[in-house]
Amino acid sequence: MVVCWLLGNGCLFSWNSMLTIEDYYGYLFPHYHPSRVLTLVYQPFALGTLAILTYNEAKINTRRRNLFGYILFFLSSLAVLVLDLATSGKGGVGTFVGICVISGIFGVADAHVQGGMIGDLSYMRPEFIQSFVAGLAASGALTSALRLITKAAFENSQHGLRKGAILFFAISALFELLCVLLYAYVFPKLPIVKYYRSKAASEGSKTVAADLAAGGIQTLPQNAEVDPKNQERLSNKSLLLQNIDYTLDMFLIYVLTLSIFPGFLSEDTGKHSLGSWYALVLIAMYNLWDLIGRYIPLIKLLKLESRKGLTTVILSRFLLIPSFYFTAKYGDQGWMIMLTSFLGLTNGYLTVCVLTSAPKGYKGPEQNALGNMLVLFLVGGIFAGVTLDWLWLIGKGW
Repeated sequence: MVVCWLLGNGCLFSWNSMLTIEDYYGYLFPHYHPSRVLTLVYQPFALGTLAILTYNEAKINTRRRNLFGYILFFLSSLAVLVLDLATSGKGGVGTFVGICVISGIFGVADAHVQGGMIGDLSYMRPEFIQSFVAGLAASGALTSALRLITKAAFENSQHGLRKGAILFFAISALFELLCVLLYAYVFPKLPIVKYYRSKAASEGSKTVAADLAAGGIQTLPQNAEVDPKNQERLSNKSLLLQNIDYTLDMFLIYVLTLSIFPGFLSEDTGKHSLGSWYALVLIAMYNLWDLIGRYIPLIKLLKLESRKGLTTVILSRFLLIPSFYFTAKYGDQGWMIMLTSFLGLTNGYLTVCVLTSAPKGYKGPEQNALGNMLVLFLVGGIFAGVTLDWLWLIGKGW
């Protein structure tokens, strides 16, 4: 579970680093809306790549897919650091375009890792998915905490904002390297992982052969008898139709969240006594409560598993849109921090409830396919959300 948590962390650590550095990019590129533009560049690459990978999921070597994603995260994180050092921290169109290109590469890496890992963990224990998605949220909380520390450490020194950002980028790149090594050499050798992958292979999964080999297990011998009934699986279309409510739930959770976070929180909440710290505090509170929300379903009594119940709660979250609008206009920063915390808490809680409930009752290869589909709809929701986020700028000169 610790390894799953760390791998989940690595899946979004680089991207969250880019989002959390918003104060630095806001200073470098004051006229380009970096928090909104970078998210909007990232998402089409993530969604397009993930759609192709989900469609071909049954034929793709999972080990190669996940390793490629983590290596891409490491190289891109390094590229952000190199770009900043090469340009000596100067802004300008060229630098901004370079950062946008890296943001797109992060999207491609995320599509490989997030879909691949959640698909892989869907046929294992629900606690593994919970640990992985808690790691995704922890990456946000960790990057926020790191950013607050690096900002405070260099606040009074010359070029303090940039020094803090460079240290932050370096930590991010090192962490991604750790994830590459963990996935390549530690994860496939865990006994429980080997057990579930062997089980999936016996149920007809063709994506786990390389992972089993890495764990020192050969797949079934050529002359071994295989039960044809055990090898049959539902088509992707049948799986989608049977789980259309779960996939739409994932889409709606992230449409709402990303239409508010991070763009609205970092640009449209007015001026307050916290000054340049305000956006960082809001993003840190969102990330912290998102992380807490992902642990609540571990308490069986508090886990929501009813399909109708999940859809009702997810639809009722849309009341947060007028709440944020009126709080930004008339409320003070205390109310905004409370609302942001609630947004994070419900986002994390509902994500885990849907991802752990949906795969129950299916065979290994079907659970893998369904996990990929759920992530596809999640990323589709994020893309729709960041696009709708621009509507907050209506009447503000855009």
